[in-house]
Amino acid sequence: MTSGEAAPAADLRNPTRENPHRKGMPLLVLGSVGVVYGDIGTSPLYAMKESLLHVGGIPSATEIIGIVSLLVWSLVIVVTVKYVMLILRADNQGEGGALSLMALAQKALERPNKVVMALGIMGAALFYGDAILTPAVSVLSAVEGLKVTTPGLDPYIVPIALVIIVGLYAVQSFGTAKMAVFFGPIMAIWFLTLALIGVYHIGDAPQILHAMNPVNGFWFMTSHGIIGFTVLGSVFLAVTGAEALYADMGHFGKRPIRIAWLSFVGPALLINYLGQGAFALSDPAALPNLFFLSAPEWGRLPLVILAALATIIAGQAVITGAFSLTQQAIQLGLFPRLQIEHTSESEQGQIYLPTVNWLMLVGVVLLVLFFRTSSALAAAYGIAVTGTMIITSLLAIVVFSRGWGWGLGLSLLVVTPFLLIDTAFLSANLLKLADGGYLPLIIGGCIVCLMSIWVRGVRLLNTKAAQQNLSLETFIKAMETSSVTHVAGTAMYLTSTPETVPSALLHNLKHNRVLHERNVIITIRTTDTPYVATADRIDYQVLSPAFARIELRYGFLDEPNLVQALIHLRERGIKFDVMSTTFFVGRRRIKSAARSEMPRWQSQIFIKMARHSYDAIDYYRIPANRVVELGTYVTL
Repeated sequence: MTSGEAAPAADLRNPTRENPHRKGMPLLVLGSVGVVYGDIGTSPLYAMKESLLHVGGIPSATEIIGIVSLLVWSLVIVVTVKYVMLILRADNQGEGGALSLMALAQKALERPNKVVMALGIMGAALFYGDAILTPAVSVLSAVEGLKVTTPGLDPYIVPIALVIIVGLYAVQSFGTAKMAVFFGPIMAIWFLTLALIGVYHIGDAPQILHAMNPVNGFWFMTSHGIIGFTVLGSVFLAVTGAEALYADMGHFGKRPIRIAWLSFVGPALLINYLGQGAFALSDPAALPNLFFLSAPEWGRLPLVILAALATIIAGQAVITGAFSLTQQAIQLGLFPRLQIEHTSESEQGQIYLPTVNWLMLVGVVLLVLFFRTSSALAAAYGIAVTGTMIITSLLAIVVFSRGWGWGLGLSLLVVTPFLLIDTAFLSANLLKLADGGYLPLIIGGCIVCLMSIWVRGVRLLNTKAAQQNLSLETFIKAMETSSVTHVAGTAMYLTSTPETVPSALLHNLKHNRVLHERNVIITIRTTDTPYVATADRIDYQVLSPAFARIELRYGFLDEPNLVQALIHLRERGIKFDVMSTTFFVGRRRIKSAARSEMPRWQSQIFIKMARHSYDAIDYYRIPANRVVELGTYVTL
């Protein structure tokens, strides 16, 4: 393919630079606490409360123990066993996430597979739905703590939440490197606070420790009819953010993420849920504001402030994850080129995408204004995450069976239990469709539609160009005997179909009636790996004394830089003087054909996306003063 989950603090992933894991395991563990676990770390704000309130009325002691058991064992099975122990092993050169796993599965199958691509696209699309919901529900749930400390502020909960959310998105263009330094310590204090609150209350009702027995959770599910099943939709809120363990693996490495979960984050969450359960047993009247009331009265306002900081960090991690995912999608050819700004001169992973940022802000603000409470938003939360988890499981089967050589039987035996659990969670969440669960599906559906239209449109244009344009081999032979005037210097032509003559070359020859002494056809391709080593990036081929072909290969997390590639080529003894080189870039103006292979509404969307595609000159870092643009009309 041709074209283009960002490290919130720094680019810790590119193997062409210093290995981040030399920076020290304690720092990496602390960093993962601040970035990877921001989303799942704020779940105690609402997961326990929503699960208990789902029963209706005041739940009995056995019901509370049963629900806490479901929460505890969801963390153990879904997070610890599935993600920490199993899925983290499926890394693509140390990278994870839906698109990375899709690329790994494609590589395992040794040929492009439409089903695998469709799963990757759906997984990425559902992430965007989750990325809009997470800041809304997290910030609202934290600010609602003011109801407990200062009831008079109740009418101002939504405005305060909106101010925080707008501020969060407004500062994205400045970069997050300086703020990210504090993410780890703040989240470490947050998890320590969660554990202390849990320990503080477990003694109120020691029988809550019976929740560690999974039989109690199974009893609740089987003895409460439809409620026993639908409560899973609320229980699942405790594991939202589990996908971040895999998506953010490349930022810190699997070992620091595992150490952070097993030694600190996981125990803190388990203890807090047990403590909240014990508090609910001792004071059922506290259920509507269970989390904040579980703190001593003197500590409730500081807890609200700390919770607000934790939710801002959770929102920040999701935003930068959306930036990173979009960059991957662009590189893999799933999206048109969008403007990508680098907010750090020293860290390549610090990126900012204005279009994505402001669209997300609009979505989050609309959600807060429409739902107004975290409980109402919780109904919409979960479907996107469960869908992503199912897709991860399905792609993992492909990787395990073909990439790892396990065989289909063993892979199904290992993954099917998790797939059944994911399906149960999804089914329970689907029952919340009418209460807002449709929102992430609509968002995801729109993203899938846009990606599919873009992929199909680009494929049709490339096929049409290959059919209509001259063969490059034939053209070169014709030029050897042609009387066309040759001028000094080198001309470089970017094209996605290197077997045919670039349209910019034909237009240059037609209008200027000259051919440069050296003509280089450049094609940029994206591989199924996150990174391509510099030594393997460039393939240079001499076609004739006047023509050569360069193929540049980039990973889906590499950032194309044409001038830098030419410098590496010069280091290999192939001389290119940038100051005597002219880069010819074709700018296509697309129009709808009277008869097209795409429905008219799709072609119109594709044309609008193409018009808003970011300039190739900036995207590929081509010196603007050495560029000549030649426009052409094409029909689709």
